[in-house]
Amino acid sequence: MKDDQSGPRACDCRESSPDRPCEAALAAYRRALLAGSLPQDGAPACLRALQLVVTDRDAPGSLIPVPPETASFAALGPIEEAIGRQRRNHRAVRASLAAFEELYAEVHRLEQPVLTRLVGRAVISKALDAAVGSCQEELLTAQPGGGRPSHVLGEALPRDLRMLRRGVRQRTIYQHTVRSHRATLSYIEQVASAGAEVRTVAEVVDRLIVCDREIAFVPAPDEPDTALRVQHPALVSMVVRQFDNAWSRSVPIRPDGAPLRSSVIMSDLQRTILLAVVGGETDASIARRLGMSRRSVAEHMRKVSEQLGSNSRAQLGYLLATSGLLEP
Repeated sequence: MKDDQSGPRACDCRESSPDRPCEAALAAYRRALLAGSLPQDGAPACLRALQLVVTDRDAPGSLIPVPPETASFAALGPIEEAIGRQRRNHRAVRASLAAFEELYAEVHRLEQPVLTRLVGRAVISKALDAAVGSCQEELLTAQPGGGRPSHVLGEALPRDLRMLRRGVRQRTIYQHTVRSHRATLSYIEQVASAGAEVRTVAEVVDRLIVCDREIAFVPAPDEPDTALRVQHPALVSMVVRQFDNAWSRSVPIRPDGAPLRSSVIMSDLQRTILLAVVGGETDASIARRLGMSRRSVAEHMRKVSEQLGSNSRAQLGYLLATSGLLEP
C-alpha cells in the first residue's frame, strides 16, 4: 500500500503505517532473532526491503536477521544519495536562474517604467508639461467636473497654444455645464481658434490626458493629488478607446458664434439627471458628478416635475420610470 503524502513504504500490507511496519513483520523479525534464522518463504517482503534479513550462505533457504543499525547503511544509503543529488541539482538550477535574473534586471533598468505614481500637484504639473511639450501628433483630454478654475486654465493655455502651433491635433471633452462657465469658455474660444476641437457631453466619467497615444495620465483612485502616468501600450489603448467612445456621443462647441445652448444639449443633460434620480442618487451626488450646483439640479427636476404633475421625489421617480421619457 502507498501513502499519498510520504510515497512508497517499505511495508505495503494493509496493517502498516508510514512510520511503523505491520505486526506480521515485527513478529517474523522477533522469531528470526530468537531462532537465529528464518525460513526464506516465511519472511515478509518488508524485512528484505529494509535489509533486516540476508541469505544464509551456509544454509540455503534460510535468512539471518541483521541488526537495524547495520541494516540502516544499506537501506538508507541509496535514499540519502538520491537526496544529495537533488540538493546539488537544486543549487545548480538556482545559481543558473540567478544569472538570468541579473541579466533581466539589467535590461529592464534601461526601460521606462510602464506605470509611475505621481504625488503632489507640482509633480503632476511638471510631468504634464514634459509630456505635452514633447507631444508631436495628437493630444486627447477629458475634463470632468464642469468649469475649471481660472488659475488652472491660465497655466494650461500657453502650453496648449504652443502645442497647437506645432501642428498637434488637440481634442478635448468637457461636460455640458462648461457652456455657462465664462473662464472655461474663454479658454475654449482661444484654443479652438488655434485649431483645437472641443466637445461637451452630459457626463465625463474620469479625467484623462493622452499624448500621441503613447503616454496617458489618469487620476489614482481614492488618492487626492495623485496621478498615474501610464506607458503600457495595452493600457494606453484602453484609455484611448474610452475617450473615443465619449467623443462619439459628445456635441461640438464651435467658435463661430453658434448658440452655446441647444435643445439637444439640454435634453441630454436633463436625461442624465433624471436617470440618476430614478437610480436613487441625491441632488448633491448628481451635482458633483455633472459639475453643476445643487440648485441647478433641483431646477431641472422642478421643470420636469411640473410637466409630469409630480408632487414628490418618489412620485417623480415612478413617473419617469413609467412614462417612457428616458428611453433612448
